Amino acid sequence: MATLTVYSAPGSVVPTTGFWTRARKAGATFVGLGVLAAVLFGALAKAGKDARFTFTVDITGSHLDIPARAGAIGFGAACAVAGVLLLASARMSRLLVLLTSLALAFLVLSFLCWQASVGRNSNALPLGQLSRATVKAALPLIFGAIAGVLCERSGVINVAIEGQLLTGAFAGALFGTIFTSSWVGLVASALGGLFISALLAVLAIRYLVDQVVLGVVLNLLALGLTGFMFTQLMAPHQDEYNFVKVFPIWSVPGLSRIPVLGPALFQGTVFLYLAIVLVVVVHFGLFQTRWGLRTRAVGEHPTAADTVGIRVRGTRYRNVLIAGLIAGIGGGFLVLGDVGNFNANQTNGKGFIALAALIFGRWSPVGATLAALLFGFTTALAGALGSIGSAIPQEFLSMLPYAVTIVAVAGLVGRVRAPAADGQPYVKG
Repeated sequence: MATLTVYSAPGSVVPTTGFWTRARKAGATFVGLGVLAAVLFGALAKAGKDARFTFTVDITGSHLDIPARAGAIGFGAACAVAGVLLLASARMSRLLVLLTSLALAFLVLSFLCWQASVGRNSNALPLGQLSRATVKAALPLIFGAIAGVLCERSGVINVAIEGQLLTGAFAGALFGTIFTSSWVGLVASALGGLFISALLAVLAIRYLVDQVVLGVVLNLLALGLTGFMFTQLMAPHQDEYNFVKVFPIWSVPGLSRIPVLGPALFQGTVFLYLAIVLVVVVHFGLFQTRWGLRTRAVGEHPTAADTVGIRVRGTRYRNVLIAGLIAGIGGGFLVLGDVGNFNANQTNGKGFIALAALIFGRWSPVGATLAALLFGFTTALAGALGSIGSAIPQEFLSMLPYAVTIVAVAGLVGRVRAPAADGQPYVKG
């Protein structure tokens, strides 16, 4: 008998009928991928060679050697087994989310065993370095995705995340250099994102401009404005306007020495700890406080919210402006937490990946963060494969994060429902 599952929260699964639930579709996919990995990666892995996985940030620390061919076959088979368990399930649950995560991990490990055996430079993959690079690549995406969550939960589509990140990076480099202070640069980054977000708020909420078109226009404005200022001001005078000091790395004693996860979660700049606090605070605020209840009400049923005395436009203005501050800090990381200078189009599409993480994470701060970490992992993986001398063309490795974004949003996210009033301007009757 066909079953009907109903979810009412935004970002939830659209009602599903029939045998092929999302869990079973995912299970069938992982069974096929697992078998393919066991056969293909097992055949391509060099016999007699080991894949070395180290648990620190370098290749000289504690390690685990796995026969490459056996590892590729075994992990591929484990992925298929996880897929079978998903096939046996009728619908998604927390346990099944865990099975999906395990299936993905086994698939990646099978692939890494093959690559480690054929690498031209080394057969060692430092997992600690890979985890640190994953978080580092995900940080601007996390800030951008959280900014998107705040906007869209309030009913305002934020396609301008790219522009907010870009202006944040530019302002952080410029003012951080002028005042020779990383902290001034951090504040300037937040204000740079606020500038684009203020334009979004006024034009979308007050003047009812189409929000998707407006977001595209604001991205082009940020790209043109920062590119012009970089060419005319920063490039000819690097030392005076584009040479900011990077924030130091802070380590949490004891915790930073935990294998694999320690270097990623407890050893980083101020941006790492800001991101962790931000995710917790925003998630708690959205689902456990009066502000969060009003925000979600405005994003779902603004007319009903107005009826009970909630200021719809005021709530939207406030949340969009806060989102701009957060996204600007994410842009500041690209300069103040990494390279120490600004380059034209430095974000390079990260704002759009953050938007994809927001959708993939189903408009939830925690879900968006996990999605951002997935996309960050693809970037880190491309770097790790390049370091061991993978035979995969570098051009393909460079496009890997964007390819995964397309597959994740188009193929894995399924049919989801955004907040009901998302993108709909509110005019008080």
